[in-house]
Amino acid sequence: MSSIIQLLPDHVANQIAAGEVVQRPASVVKELLENAVDAKATDIKLIIKDAGKSLVQVIDNGVGMTVTDARLCFARHATSKIRQAEDLFSLATKGFRGEALASIAAIAHMEMKTKQEQDELGTHIVIEGSKFVSQEVAVLPKGTSFAVKNLFFNIPARRNFLKSDTVEFRHVMDEFQRVALAHPNIHFSFYHNGSELYNLPSAGYRQRIVGIMSGKTNEKLVPVNEDTEIINIQGFVCKPEFAKKNRGEQFFFVNDRFIKSGYLHHAVMAAYEGLLKDGSQPSYFLYLQVPPNTIDINIHPTKTEIKFDDESALYAILRASIKHSLGQFNVAPVLDFDRDSNLDTPYHYKDVEAEIPTIQVDGTFNPFTDDKTNQHYTKTGSGSGSGSYSSGSSSSSSASSFSGSSYSGYSKRVEPTASWESLYVGLDTENPEAIESSPFTFENEEVASSLFNDDEVEQASQKTYQIHKKYIVSPIKSGMIIVDQQRAHQRILYEQFLLNMTVNQASSQQLLFPLDLFYSASEMKLIEELKPSLETTGFVFDESKTDHIVISGIPVNITESEVSIVIEQLLSDLQDGIPANSYSQNDTIAKSMAKSLAVKTGSYLTEKEQDNLVNGLFACKDPNISPFQKPTFITMRVEDIDKKFAL
Repeated sequence: MSSIIQLLPDHVANQIAAGEVVQRPASVVKELLENAVDAKATDIKLIIKDAGKSLVQVIDNGVGMTVTDARLCFARHATSKIRQAEDLFSLATKGFRGEALASIAAIAHMEMKTKQEQDELGTHIVIEGSKFVSQEVAVLPKGTSFAVKNLFFNIPARRNFLKSDTVEFRHVMDEFQRVALAHPNIHFSFYHNGSELYNLPSAGYRQRIVGIMSGKTNEKLVPVNEDTEIINIQGFVCKPEFAKKNRGEQFFFVNDRFIKSGYLHHAVMAAYEGLLKDGSQPSYFLYLQVPPNTIDINIHPTKTEIKFDDESALYAILRASIKHSLGQFNVAPVLDFDRDSNLDTPYHYKDVEAEIPTIQVDGTFNPFTDDKTNQHYTKTGSGSGSGSYSSGSSSSSSASSFSGSSYSGYSKRVEPTASWESLYVGLDTENPEAIESSPFTFENEEVASSLFNDDEVEQASQKTYQIHKKYIVSPIKSGMIIVDQQRAHQRILYEQFLLNMTVNQASSQQLLFPLDLFYSASEMKLIEELKPSLETTGFVFDESKTDHIVISGIPVNITESEVSIVIEQLLSDLQDGIPANSYSQNDTIAKSMAKSLAVKTGSYLTEKEQDNLVNGLFACKDPNISPFQKPTFITMRVEDIDKKFAL
């Protein structure tokens, strides 16, 4: 019987390996940026077109490659990062497997230009689907340039599975931000379809975070710094009042490598215990430095998961460090019942020496003088902000002196007024009948009038009841209905917003002071695409900058304080992309806004609010289910209740 096992060709093996390494354009961006960092580059440019589907180009000024290395780097398992298996436990570079370039070249058109500083000429190589098309000598600057075009050109099934440009661009943006945040000492620039999105000069951690996120991020950051034998922690956490609905601004870096760790995230959440609202997520940018031999990186193709030797110790140190920082900067409350914060010395008075107060007295002041026009004012003070002030009719007291801008007190001679009985002159106090017959009338009892007689007024009985601030019970002819107040309000708001966006023109209330809301670059791009739909709901936008928007008008059923909550919830719900057709887009926006603005479980409703909610629900086109396909109410018939008692 002939042998049936055969060795796969290199181009087939590379395509199989590419399935693990390259999943979307963002994967190419990550691998090429990390290679540029490993090449000791100080200036890295990222250029993409059509969210990376047409072009991904990374240009660096690193060490470059020789002619031999330029050809060999596209072979599988060819790397300059490690030499033996033991090197896996002392990694100081991003890559180490030697699979990235071979995998990318197998599924795209790739062009590489490289040159070392000491060489006069560089190397220009063109590859299409693992096949070398050309290799030429070229005049090039120092460094390396990789251009990846037509990704998945030979695997159409994979290309069809790519999402919209908005979603793919967001993934590319995430990868760029992770690498740029991990290396603030490198100058990064990012261009998309010819427009510059980022130009980040070399800076410190705080400046790089502010440069990537937004200018308002600086006031949110609380520094964290802890150095122990097993770990060094640096970075920043955000104040609890700036917590968000999503987890978009949560970054862990271990030895300058971005990682995802649910265990360490739990440590951060434990440090914020009691400081966050339900469902809120804190933002943090934490840089951990640990000995390379205490971690294992080679457990996931994307290298975003790490195995630690002593996770419990890292958990305790991280939690204590963040808690200490939040308390040190008066973000978390200090539980000291014997301490009165009002007695603390302010910082700007801490090193100031005490001064002896000066007192000035007006010796000419006489409180017993008979001159009614002679009124004197005397003022005492101390320190540089004190002085005296006096005034009078006599020439001796007319001199006044004043220094500083405040005074501590004054005394004034006031003439006695007439007796209080003079207020009632003209009233005969000894003849009560005269008082009764006087022209003055006094109303000594409350007079309440009614349009109807008491016997004609029928007292309305309460028809709805709220149970546990969650359900509303309303009687009907056949029994009663129990309404979930949150789901019912979601249904009402959902149909209102959808009607305004598709049929009616929504009303808008103008703000006296426009709102400035700050967002990251990726969030701003999403908001720009949502603007037409948001304007149909009643939002009015004045202008848009690179990092913030200005809102001058909001829908009538939204308060000013709820605007940021609505937009954050909308960005969170649409992080996987905006639907292509307009109806799906309007439907998604209406659902998101209804979820944000609906009355929450645990909210007390008055009797009138309960009635309006129940009546509004049954005025909807589909009152039975919420916008998220959950029942809004249940019906209990009298027969069902009788069966319960018959048991």
